[in-house]
Amino acid sequence: MIGRKIHVTNQLAKYIDHTQLKPETSKEKITQIVEEAIEYDFASVCVNPYWVPYCYSKLKNTTVKVCTVIGFPLGATSTEAKVAETKQAIKDGATEVDMVINIGALKSGDDETVKSDIEKLVLTAKGQALTKVIIETSLLTEEEKVRACKLAKEANADFVKTSTGFSGGGATVEDIRLMRQTVGPEMGVKASGGVRDLETTNAMIEAGATRIGASAGVSILKGDQGTADY
Repeated sequence: MIGRKIHVTNQLAKYIDHTQLKPETSKEKITQIVEEAIEYDFASVCVNPYWVPYCYSKLKNTTVKVCTVIGFPLGATSTEAKVAETKQAIKDGATEVDMVINIGALKSGDDETVKSDIEKLVLTAKGQALTKVIIETSLLTEEEKVRACKLAKEANADFVKTSTGFSGGGATVEDIRLMRQTVGPEMGVKASGGVRDLETTNAMIEAGATRIGASAGVSILKGDQGTADY
């Protein structure tokens, strides 16, 4: 897995969650990313929960999944709220959910709360949706990144993910490498936030990423210098 580069467009597309999470996103923009996702056969579209039913209605007969975010972007809502949000998202058609951890609890050393928060969401989604755990790397020390990844793995999440894209930092090759080393070869690792071009995308995959969250998915596939939209 580590050291692998993907250049073939149809293979690379299935690494990408075509993402649009800005709060001001219009239906026109959501329609655009859905159409692009179908055209390029991305792994999923990643949208805010409000847009899940609409995206599902457009994508239900395609291979493109609907991904949404939970407790986004702060992670500071209650576990009960995250569970309720997850249940509704799955009911609306999401088959992948990206949750934000309780960052404050992690930084306070309250690992039990962090793990329980993840675990309850994983159990809610089990058999219905993949779970990706956003640890928000830009706010964490290296020790905290390792601890967050270990807690996500112990809670049986499917992926760990770098960033929301809303906290002043995004994915780095160093963080992807650290996350991969921490969780081992089987768990998914998602690089998200600031991934704009083919060179960076391949660097993330080479470091161990198995999914890329990007609003510049089309530019990445075309080999252009894209611009991140979230």
